[in-house]
Amino acid sequence: YGRIINITSVSGLMGNPGQTNYSASKAGLIGLTRSLSRELAGRKVTINAVAPGFIESDMTATLGPAIVDEAKKRIPAKRLGSPVEVAAAVVFLASPAAAYITGHVLTVDGGMTG
Repeated sequence: YGRIINITSVSGLMGNPGQTNYSASKAGLIGLTRSLSRELAGRKVTINAVAPGFIESDMTATLGPAIVDEAKKRIPAKRLGSPVEVAAAVVFLASPAAAYITGHVLTVDGGMTG
């Protein structure tokens, strides 16, 4: 058996103005995840994706405080996520508890896409 866990982005689910290339690449990874999961499920290989929203990272650190504050207003949890929260989603999908989950995109976004 095996596990493949792709890291994508909520931008691949909802798009983001000014980031067409980024959103398209992340949407492509979601399509790959879903298609490949159907091909390999019979071999006991699960393939899922984790789609982080705004996470405290080098990438969001370059946005500046005004943009981060505006982003927090759009997130129901009213905060950025942490890398540890994204890692916890990956650990879950890699665990035996997720053995029957395949082709799924797990968002870690504080409710932003909900």
